[in-house]
Amino acid sequence: MIFDITTANRTRNTQKLWIALGCMVGLLMGLAGCSSSTKTEGGPVSFSTPYQLVLLSNNSVYFGRLSGWGTSSPVLTDVFYVVTNTNPDTKLVSTALVKRSKEPHHPDKMYLNPSQVVFVEPVGPDSKVFQLINDASKQ
Repeated sequence: MIFDITTANRTRNTQKLWIALGCMVGLLMGLAGCSSSTKTEGGPVSFSTPYQLVLLSNNSVYFGRLSGWGTSSPVLTDVFYVVTNTNPDTKLVSTALVKRSKEPHHPDKMYLNPSQVVFVEPVGPDSKVFQLINDASKQ
């Protein structure tokens, strides 16, 4: 069997290119995330949007107004989460944004353990989530 060195080199170069592109995308995403919030030295982060997405280490996702991020006791208020339902007959999947105060104990906030937060992202004012939160808040 004859092994074509140029093919092997081309494959390695392609892999290197994809790795470099992946690193650049990751870097740009990190820089974009940093520009959407500012942290004062030793103090909490202030966000440029009213709502944030919070991903916890148990893969739970919440949307709300995050305060105290960057401190030992961040708090999420006006909390929403996504519920997904599958119709057993049609197999169609539907999603809904639910306000957290609908539970039997009527929570008005979530005190977060910062070590359990994987990341925080701003919710853009032109996003569907932002529109759904505003609609729910008017009701």
